[in-house]
Amino acid sequence: MSRFEADNNGVSISVAADHKTVADFEVSKKPKRNKFAFACSILASLASILLGYDIGVMSGAIIYIKDDLKISDVQVEILVGILNLYCLIGAYTAGRTSDWIGRRYTIIVAAAIFFVGALLMGFATNYAFLMVGRFVAGIGVGFALLIAPVYTAEVSPASSRGFLNSFPEVFINIGLLLGYVSNYAFSKLRLDLGWRVMLGAGAIPSIFLAIGILTMPESPRWLIMQGRLGEAKTVLDKTSDTKEEARGRLSDIKAAAGIPEDCIDDFVQVQKQTHGEGVWKELFLHPTPVVKHVLICTVGIHFFQQAIGLDSVVLYSPRIFEKAGITSSDHKLLATVAVGLSKTIFILVATFLLDKIGRRPLLLISSGGMVVILATLGFSLTIIGHSDNKITWAIGLCITMVLSSVAVFSIGMGPIAWVYSTEIFPLRLRAQGASIGVAVNRVTSGVI
Repeated sequence: MSRFEADNNGVSISVAADHKTVADFEVSKKPKRNKFAFACSILASLASILLGYDIGVMSGAIIYIKDDLKISDVQVEILVGILNLYCLIGAYTAGRTSDWIGRRYTIIVAAAIFFVGALLMGFATNYAFLMVGRFVAGIGVGFALLIAPVYTAEVSPASSRGFLNSFPEVFINIGLLLGYVSNYAFSKLRLDLGWRVMLGAGAIPSIFLAIGILTMPESPRWLIMQGRLGEAKTVLDKTSDTKEEARGRLSDIKAAAGIPEDCIDDFVQVQKQTHGEGVWKELFLHPTPVVKHVLICTVGIHFFQQAIGLDSVVLYSPRIFEKAGITSSDHKLLATVAVGLSKTIFILVATFLLDKIGRRPLLLISSGGMVVILATLGFSLTIIGHSDNKITWAIGLCITMVLSSVAVFSIGMGPIAWVYSTEIFPLRLRAQGASIGVAVNRVTSGVI
């Protein structure tokens, strides 16, 4: 009977089938990238420029600081590495501050603190004054390191979350490149002025950051945790690929905030604690097996990201190039610009690979590559150090390995640690959980 009806109504059934096929095809099409979420992620991630600039500029400025202030190698090590420990205070404070005043204003606080720190370093008259500026700047960097990936994760649609969550690492590298360029640009100034301008110039990006942040919406997750459902719906509609996704994200956050699913008011009184109280107990004192596993993964990935020692390669790249035979200060600084350029190019490549290839394959490729590259770098530097003559192939190999190390790191280990730690925590634990990752990251980097 069905065959007969199909034969007699072949045209209508064929048309229906065709319509169904087209509809299915349209549903399966990948949604276009959300431009509003893209813009918000870029603005938030600008905060990460602060850390990148500080690392990049200090690697070159320290050459002139040592000569001008007549400080020892130990004082140099403390000045360079102490920023990472100061970041801990900023990261811890930012976790609670962002739950109190919101993600957006926390980024403005980060910019303001770094602005003050940069000016203090720029006007420093001695080593002690410089360390005070370093302390203030470190607090600002800690704020920025925590809040940029948290905000980005909370506004990103699922289809491009990996791509957008890699932006903080992208802007760290852009800041690094700007620091290197600043070193080279101001290296021609007289000794006592050049390094001060290099450090003081860090106040400029923080001004643009604060202005840009004012155009951003607040995080929808924070708005809901404050009971401001109407504003959160508006933001979710703008930052989601579809209305269905916006509704789904709204339901998930409402559940985390303890708001009934059927509540449609624009503003509700949220009874649940909303400023981070109890979260630390849930993370450390009474974690569930799932939370414990997430915490171990976060701590582990941030520890190993820094334990491989890439920060030491970046910070001391002028000294590495000097050991490789590049003696001119201008040439050393120009070589560091090449390091920053290599790092920036490959982090941009990584942003497009994260959602296509996946986190784990890129992490494994990057980790394996770093083992080979760092071993080869150590080998080439040993050959150079134990030879009285200039060995061209060893010098070339050394420079190639420095550039390769930052490139391979930027493909996987660099961005994935930040992407992973913001994706893996439940919404209610995200800010504090991310601050733990930042703390481990900076402590390990400071020790290295």
